[in-house]
Amino acid sequence: MKIIIVGSGKVGFTLAEQLVREQHDVTIVDLREESLRRASDMLDVMVIHGNGVSTSTLREAGADTADLLVAATNSDEVNMVCCLTAKNMGTGYTIARIRDLEYSNSLVELRRNLKIDMVINPENATAIEISRLLRFPPAANIETFFRGRVELMGFRLQDGDFLVGTPFYSLPPQVKELSLLFCAVERGKSVVIPNGSFVPQIGDKLYLVGRPESLDQFFRLLGRYAQKVHHVFILGGGKISVYLARILEKMGMKLKIVELDEAQCRLISEKFPKSMVIHGDGSDQELLESERFSASDAFVALTDRDEDNLIISLYAMQQGIPKVVAKANRQNYAGIARAIGLESVISPKAITAAQILHRVRGMQNSQGSVMNSLHRIADGAAEAMEFTVRSTTRYLNVPLKDLRLKSGILIAVIMRGRDIIIPEGSSSIQEGDSVILISRGRLILDLNDIYEDDGPFPHPGEP
Repeated sequence: MKIIIVGSGKVGFTLAEQLVREQHDVTIVDLREESLRRASDMLDVMVIHGNGVSTSTLREAGADTADLLVAATNSDEVNMVCCLTAKNMGTGYTIARIRDLEYSNSLVELRRNLKIDMVINPENATAIEISRLLRFPPAANIETFFRGRVELMGFRLQDGDFLVGTPFYSLPPQVKELSLLFCAVERGKSVVIPNGSFVPQIGDKLYLVGRPESLDQFFRLLGRYAQKVHHVFILGGGKISVYLARILEKMGMKLKIVELDEAQCRLISEKFPKSMVIHGDGSDQELLESERFSASDAFVALTDRDEDNLIISLYAMQQGIPKVVAKANRQNYAGIARAIGLESVISPKAITAAQILHRVRGMQNSQGSVMNSLHRIADGAAEAMEFTVRSTTRYLNVPLKDLRLKSGILIAVIMRGRDIIIPEGSSSIQEGDSVILISRGRLILDLNDIYEDDGPFPHPGEP
């Protein structure tokens, strides 16, 4: 596909990096020569110096024949006008990053009047992801499917967990009876799709998919069940914090928010009178201790500096706060943090890029199975996808044990009507089902991409 990205900041660059990896023709437009030079040096893209609102700049970028334009500058207004201009020039599909709370109540009208096909809000999406982690603290990360009826969670194995050294096929009956599946394992720098003989070890990060109540019961059996979060200490009062506060207050949680900018403190206090807003430097240890931050059930670091977020989050862990979440857009920082025990590291740019990739793959596969959601797990080394099965899907009603699936593919969950099925060898896919796939090292656009070309295994007696 021919794709134009206006704005080569954190989101734009990350998205371009992933789109190039999937063999798309990408052009980046930006006014900052330094950003363009970085993109040109590191990625196989075309770069154009100019204003994305300008007709001449967009024409030079090929907007008249582009399949998709993503407007991801720091200005909501520029992004909206850019989409309108590109659509009028002939671009097939437009996506705008719109972050201001003031626009959130009129998005339907904005999309219609400005010809925007999709709106993305990295801050709101990040806030939603953090709220899931605070709702279920034992998990390092949580993804949802089928409108919350199935969840995928990751957690790190610790010394003393009954799973350590035990093949999956010999797990206790209490675990086997639960509606869940071990769908991926991250060990060091490698990710595997495990089978029944896989033996988990201390330090492995296991990914579970299943019904929320089964996952809850599993963590109780593991001894990781945590009490509900009631008091949350938030460091930083930016857009993510505002969106998060709105969600958490509705969940009945008590909030303390520390923000350095006095004007922003006033704004947050007006919006959230039930929350305590503290004007001060959240990196000041004396301030944190005076506000008894260690008595909180959860700590969330959301400043603009990844370094501050990670350092203070590690201090929060040292102080014994049960659940700690940090925002970090730099992948190398996130990896270091996880290596020393900080599991819940959230990247707004990665969340946004996954949303757009989901849309791009759907556009590539307009005639096949419908991809309803796409989540990248294990630091992007694997993907979890939800598809709706259509009549064009091959090998319908064939038992899974008779299918030849490509390596690195797992059919993890089937939803049939209101039934959630953790599939066995005798299970099959039927038209109208929704299916969750786990893929490692495979670009999946359609359910038919999971099969080897030579079809299912022959049944006994067949040639």
